[in-house]
Amino acid sequence: MNILDTIIAHKKTEVAAAKNTRSIKLLEGSSYFSAPKISLKEYVLRDDKSGIIAEFKRKSPSKGIINETSFVENVTTGYSNAGASALSVLTDSNFFGGTNEDVLAARQVNTIPILRKDFTIDEYQIIEAKSIGANAILLIAAVLTKAEIKNFTALAHNIGLEVLLEIHTTEELDKYISEISVVGINNRNLKTFEVDFENAIRLAKSLPTNTVKIAESGISDYKNIDYLKAQGFDGFLIGENFMKTENPGLACGDFIKKINKNNHA
Repeated sequence: MNILDTIIAHKKTEVAAAKNTRSIKLLEGSSYFSAPKISLKEYVLRDDKSGIIAEFKRKSPSKGIINETSFVENVTTGYSNAGASALSVLTDSNFFGGTNEDVLAARQVNTIPILRKDFTIDEYQIIEAKSIGANAILLIAAVLTKAEIKNFTALAHNIGLEVLLEIHTTEELDKYISEISVVGINNRNLKTFEVDFENAIRLAKSLPTNTVKIAESGISDYKNIDYLKAQGFDGFLIGENFMKTENPGLACGDFIKKINKNNHA
């Protein structure tokens, strides 16, 4: 059993427990259900933003503890003030040290879109994402069937959420559906957690040209951004590179300044 299988097995029990604790009706009573839509896609494409989706992440199965001392409010406002297009907030507790409260806390102090980053395997989690103030959800092609992706996307769109479909392999391209306009291509193999930077570039060429393409994982140098933009990428999900520092918001700001300086050189 690889790490992804282990995570999904645990997630099934976690979701079952959550369903017994908070009903869908209770989730739908959240004030965020009537909040105006904030589009991840639009923010990533905005000229006055960096295209960076900056991530709040405490730990990961491959790296262990990354940052246990930073507060989500401080980090996410730092990201937003630095010029990040959107925020990504991990809510998986067991493997990534996140909670739903992290999204709630980030939502209360930020106006840019929030991607709720978790392993979505059940419609319940989509309702839950909306109830905590998220604007987009992550669907991982490696753990879902094409039919599940289609159903989950329809539900998400129906309640005003956008979907970021994450793919890692050529085989997973078959699970892409035209209803999804934002696709993340992960340079990290989710089964081995090794990073292959060229993977995203190979896969991006097979997607429709109007797809908003996000490069994920392994981006640690501002020069990578220019290179990836030239290969057709619109957005860049970066977490660990910022989170491993004492002040992630400041690190994000320095990174974006270098991109801007490089663009105007």
